Amino acid sequence: MKRVTLSEADHDRVTAAVAEAERHTDGEIVTMVADRSDSYHDVGLHYAVGVTFLAMGVYAAFPAFYRDLILHLMGGWEHELSDRVFLTVLLCALIVKFLATRYLLAIWPLRMALTPGRTKTRRVHRRALLLFRAAAESRTRAKTAVLIYLSLSEHRAEILADRTIAAKVSPEVWGDAMAELIGHVREGRTGEGMAQAVRQIGIILTEHFPRSEGDSNELPDRLIEL
Repeated sequence: MKRVTLSEADHDRVTAAVAEAERHTDGEIVTMVADRSDSYHDVGLHYAVGVTFLAMGVYAAFPAFYRDLILHLMGGWEHELSDRVFLTVLLCALIVKFLATRYLLAIWPLRMALTPGRTKTRRVHRRALLLFRAAAESRTRAKTAVLIYLSLSEHRAEILADRTIAAKVSPEVWGDAMAELIGHVREGRTGEGMAQAVRQIGIILTEHFPRSEGDSNELPDRLIEL
């Protein structure tokens, strides 16, 4: 999986877009880009457990076949296979299947490809919410902060707004900003996508929260790369 990198020019482009947008509104825009939102190690574990239980079911459904197979692999000198030997061999086979699946899914691109889309969406939203609470929520006097969060590996983004904004602006309104962001990211222009999303959000914030006299810059304008 090719790693997306942001250049210094990308950082400057986003920072300039945030500064320009905030010139016209009391709102504060925070931008964050993460390589991934989760390690998804539990996904590999779940697959390993699933493969193990599936194998157990197959062994239980066709015991005679596996007894004959084990006898054949042992060279055919034995005519009967004791339960102890039979169960020991099956246990070893299950352990091998579990470990093989577990280590195979330690390969990041494969683990990412096999992670369900809904799981990715939930993890990205959870990470965005945690970051929003830590870096933006209730950190402005008027509670007018917005977070744009992009998670590259999952190909997902989130736009979260503080309570004052959420009371006036429904989540659907951010659709154009999200479309601008995702569209540019798909074309490999991540920095421009973030900048365009900032501009779209700036227009919305200016409409609902025009800049008042004495407003100050309360949150950093720079793009935060995690």
